[in-house]
Amino acid sequence: MKEPILVIMAAGMGSRYGGLKQIEPMDKYGHKIIDFSVYDAVRAGFKKVVFIIKKAIEKDFKASIGENLSKHVQVEYVYQELDKLPEGYSVPEGREKPWGTAHAILCCKDVVDAPFAVINADDYYGVGAFKTIYDYLVNVKDEEEPYDYAMVGYVMENTLSENGAVTRGVCEQKDGYLSKIAERSGIERREDGNVVYEGDDGIVVADPKGLVSMNFWGYGKSIIKLIEENFKAFLDNEVPKNPLKSEYFIPILTGQLVNEGRATVKVLKSEDKWYGVTYKPDHDSVVAALQALKDNGTYPEKLWE
Repeated sequence: MKEPILVIMAAGMGSRYGGLKQIEPMDKYGHKIIDFSVYDAVRAGFKKVVFIIKKAIEKDFKASIGENLSKHVQVEYVYQELDKLPEGYSVPEGREKPWGTAHAILCCKDVVDAPFAVINADDYYGVGAFKTIYDYLVNVKDEEEPYDYAMVGYVMENTLSENGAVTRGVCEQKDGYLSKIAERSGIERREDGNVVYEGDDGIVVADPKGLVSMNFWGYGKSIIKLIEENFKAFLDNEVPKNPLKSEYFIPILTGQLVNEGRATVKVLKSEDKWYGVTYKPDHDSVVAALQALKDNGTYPEKLWE
């Protein structure tokens, strides 16, 4: 079995946040959220990180993140660009939006040759999640269908923002395996204490202890082949409906594979609190949370020392 790889999706520009939030410092040493994630991943056993970025941010990204992390872990880069399409397809006129998270992973097909975990660059996932998924990937079976995948599930109330509503993949599970995942927007805690989201037929009161996906997945390399198989169908069927904004999302594809019986997804529950910068005011609360984790000994004051 080859050593598991960590893939970090860092190509997106934070439109709601108002800038390249992947390189926003979170402490006086200039550490970003991504530095804490890689630090946790290395402690868990990961030895190689693949960053998915865009050429437009390459110089800034390498200078502020990649060059330092390459001192502590093997680093590779892949580039998610709009024109990375199958032969015979072209970018719709006027489109600027990336093709989505499944397309991001597809861009890794020439460098990922082992089981891998995939995360967002601008989310803090907690120490335990990396160890849990690394231990799972070391023993993953990926020779035949149904393929053996995994996800880290977070308690919904541990992923909310105090500064606005969020979108999450709300999960249903059976016997420890994912049975359904539905993208839900407008998730927030109201003044009456209830957590709600926008359902298909109006506002739904959610179970705050229910599990959501934060895009922390574990796959065998077979997923890249399955993404490639399904990408043309997405381009043929979905893009014509919304040529400027339709996206190819990894949770949707994963749910489809589960429904078709082509994969199982083990749900690895995390009790850690998730932190992220969805809105500009989230920054200060994340800074405070990470400092508290230093104060309690979870991290040294300065990483890697």
